[in-house]
Amino acid sequence: MTTPISSTPSASPPPPTITVLYFAGASTATGLTTEAVALPSTPLPLAELGALLAARHPHTNFSAVLAQSGWAVDEEMVDDPRAVVLKGGEEVAVICPVSGG
Repeated sequence: MTTPISSTPSASPPPPTITVLYFAGASTATGLTTEAVALPSTPLPLAELGALLAARHPHTNFSAVLAQSGWAVDEEMVDDPRAVVLKGGEEVAVICPVSGG
C-alpha cells in the first residue's frame, strides 16, 4: 500500500522576528513599550532598522526621536549600527538621550 503524496505546498515558515523595546521618548512617540517586528529580510543591518520602525509609526515624531537615539542589542550598547546584523530572535532597545542635573 502506498501513501499518497500531498500536492499542497507546505506553508513557508514565518519570517524571523525581533523584539524592540521602547523607552522614554521612543515609548511616548510610539505609544508602546515593546513590539515584535518581523524582519523583511535576513540578515538585516541594524542601520536599516530605524527606517523600518519609522514606517511602522507614521504620523508621529518617531523618526526625529530615532535620529537622536542609540541602540542596544541583547543588552549590549552598539557603537556602530552598520557593523551589526539582525538575524531574528534579538532584543533591540531604542536608547533615547537623557539629560540630568
